[in-house]
Amino acid sequence: MTSLPAVPASPLIRPKQRYSLVEGYRVAVLAARSLPDFRRRKQELGLPFIERIMLAVTEVNGCPVCSYGHARMALEAGLPEEEIRMMLDGDVADAPASELPAIMFGQHYADTKGHPDPAAWQVVIDMYGPDLARGILGAIRMIMWGNAYGIALSGLQARKRGEKLPGSSLAGDVAMTAAAFLQLPVVAVHAVAARLAGRPLLPLG
Repeated sequence: MTSLPAVPASPLIRPKQRYSLVEGYRVAVLAARSLPDFRRRKQELGLPFIERIMLAVTEVNGCPVCSYGHARMALEAGLPEEEIRMMLDGDVADAPASELPAIMFGQHYADTKGHPDPAAWQVVIDMYGPDLARGILGAIRMIMWGNAYGIALSGLQARKRGEKLPGSSLAGDVAMTAAAFLQLPVVAVHAVAARLAGRPLLPLG
C-alpha cells in the first residue's frame, strides 16, 4: 500500500482557521447533535465519500494532525494517493461528480465556521434527500469537531519539535486541548437537550 509522508511535519500544512473556546464548544455541540444521523447513514455514504468530505473540510481549516490522520484513512478506504494530495491542496476535481455538492458544501461550512448559507444547505437536501443530507452534515460536523481541537493539538506537537505554528499560543493550545475532554459531559447534555427540544439542525443546532 502506498503511504504519505508525515503530513504534520510538512510546511505545506498550516492552520488556516483557529477556534476560540466558545467557538469550539459550539462546534462540539453541533457535532454531538448530528452524531446519530452520521451513524445511521455511515454505511450508505460509504468510507470513500466520507473521507473525501473530511479531507475537504480539513483542508479549509488547515489542521495538520487531521490532515495526516485522514490522509491515511482515505488511503485505507481506497482513494488514490494523487487524489488525496489534490484534496489536501484544495483541489476536488478528481472527486466523483455525484459527491461534489456535498464536498463543496463541506468546504463552505468550514469556511463559515458552521454558519452556512441556508440556500447552500437546501441544495444538499435537494440533491441527496433529507435523510442522507443529515448524514452528510454529520460527517462535516464530526471532522469540524476534530479540526477545532486538532489545530490546538497540532500547535502543541509543533512546539515539541521546536516549531511554532502561525497563530499558536501555548496557553490557548493547552486550554483548547484540555477543553476537548473536560467539556464532553456538558456537550452531551446540551446536545440531548437541544434534540429533545426539537431545535433545528441549522442554523444553530
